[in-house]
Amino acid sequence: MFNRSGAGNYSYTSTRVKAKKSKLLKEEDYNKMLMMSVPEISHYISDAGYSKEMADLGNRYEGLSLVEYATYANMAKAFRSILNSSTGALSRMVNAYLTKWDFENLKTIMRGKKYGLPIEEIREDLVPAGNLSMDDLDKMLSLTTIEDILAAFSKKIHIVVPDDVISSYKTNGILGSIEDVLVKEYYKNLLASISSSDRPTQIFRTYIKTCIDLKNVETVLKFKADGITGDVVVEYWIPGGTEVDEKVMSQLAAAQDIQAAVNEMQQLRMYSEIKDSLSQDSTILDVVGVINKYRVELANKVGHMYPLSVIPVVDYMIHKENEVRNIRMIAHGTDSGLDRDTMKKLLVI
Repeated sequence: MFNRSGAGNYSYTSTRVKAKKSKLLKEEDYNKMLMMSVPEISHYISDAGYSKEMADLGNRYEGLSLVEYATYANMAKAFRSILNSSTGALSRMVNAYLTKWDFENLKTIMRGKKYGLPIEEIREDLVPAGNLSMDDLDKMLSLTTIEDILAAFSKKIHIVVPDDVISSYKTNGILGSIEDVLVKEYYKNLLASISSSDRPTQIFRTYIKTCIDLKNVETVLKFKADGITGDVVVEYWIPGGTEVDEKVMSQLAAAQDIQAAVNEMQQLRMYSEIKDSLSQDSTILDVVGVINKYRVELANKVGHMYPLSVIPVVDYMIHKENEVRNIRMIAHGTDSGLDRDTMKKLLVI
């Protein structure tokens, strides 16, 4: 999968993504969409780069479903275009980064199979924005057992799911342990792909390691929201970050609630960047929103440092993912009658 040679076509790809990023929705676009109905949102995004997907899917879906499927289809097309046109070391890093969608699709298939959902229903929720084509995903959908699905996935993307984890699933039927392994495998493979010692690549590596820290913090806070503390939380620690090692994870996990965990975060460098957006009354949604904003802002910050590198390529993909997340959030919120102030607070801009 990662066998292209050479440094990579950085100049060509960076120029393309710079042009693509300039066309992403701006804050004023989201402010307009907050005042719209779902059909009006559909029309608006159709005029903002999503017209082909809206037209292609318009005969099968409408309303909120159309917005959901069209935005994911558009993102998948954009990412696979970058994936197919990049070469060399750049291709290897882009490949590795985008396997996040392969892992998400794997989890979707496993969950669908576990709960006995119809194949077509599972298929509709797949987002072929990574290395695996829709044909690859269809082959996995045709399989019956979790073990066979994992084996088919492993032939395309190297993963190691320990036998005891598979045995545990067979005993208790809980996918959580397998999904935890998959998250760790994703980040392990991604860090392994970022092997060059040049300055831009190392900055990208540091960014990914910071994202691992943020993921670990987010995991702790979600457990706190459910009232879960201690070793159960630590089991979900992802190695490879810059600050959140297993000891720090244990300290965060020992906190009794969200606010106590946030207080423990003061030992982390990231805290100085997000503290002004937090308060004693912060909810889990508030804190996760602040973390997501920091992750996107950090990508934007490093994205301008080395224009002829992998950094602006991944920066664009992060902002594209964020655009799709924002559109879907507004559409969902509007459809469910959520007030505009709450939706605006949930936007990551």
